[in-house]
Amino acid sequence: MLAKSPSSLASFLQSFRLCCHVLLAFSDCFQLWLLRLLLLHTVLNQWTFALVGVYFALGTIISARGCWLYTRNPLSRRGEIEKFLKTPAQENSSFGASSDQRLGFWENFMQIIYQTSAGAVMLTDIVFWCLLLPFMTDENFKLTLLIGCMHSVNAIFLLLDSLLNNLQFTWFGLTYFVLWSCCYVVFQWSLHACCLNWWPYPFLELNTPWAPLWYLGLAAVHIPCYGIYALLIKAKGRLFSRMFPQTFLRSYY
Repeated sequence: MLAKSPSSLASFLQSFRLCCHVLLAFSDCFQLWLLRLLLLHTVLNQWTFALVGVYFALGTIISARGCWLYTRNPLSRRGEIEKFLKTPAQENSSFGASSDQRLGFWENFMQIIYQTSAGAVMLTDIVFWCLLLPFMTDENFKLTLLIGCMHSVNAIFLLLDSLLNNLQFTWFGLTYFVLWSCCYVVFQWSLHACCLNWWPYPFLELNTPWAPLWYLGLAAVHIPCYGIYALLIKAKGRLFSRMFPQTFLRSYY
């Protein structure tokens, strides 16, 4: 995140998150109106869509709170320069001592949702565009603008937010991503045991000899999906640190 004007950048980030949340919420309501509620929420992408919407809602509130606190106690011009124009070495040395004091419960909760959403959007979009779509050529399926947006807009919004924020992206967040996927699988098993005979994804079906391999492959694919997003965050840090060596605050991962 660039730190030339922290108050204006924070306000811009807050506005961006608010717009993303409104658009995602509108799209979610439109999908609920268009499709059956139960059938829709058995799809993993809808879970991910809702999770990203929660992240932007929580991020908007936290950003608004940060802007409000900044207006109540603004930094002096000299203090602002000293705080935000540190060298990377100074920033690294001071981060460990101050980050735990600045982060509260809701900030940590937002960071958990952010890391979970990052892996989830990569998983759902890659599975849809690279695995499901090439083989879903029957007459019952047709790629529409709504379906395409459902499997692309959430990732685009989250990537744009990642360009603007300075949240940590650690490999420990992979744990939350795996737990999120496990909750979805358990939810599907529960529905199938109670009332449903239809699986939203063919690789979730248990009554096939390939089921163990499918589930093992799904478990393994979490690592590259999360790793791709981590590489994007690292690439952002290296690129921006070269383009803006004195005004860029590094992410820590």
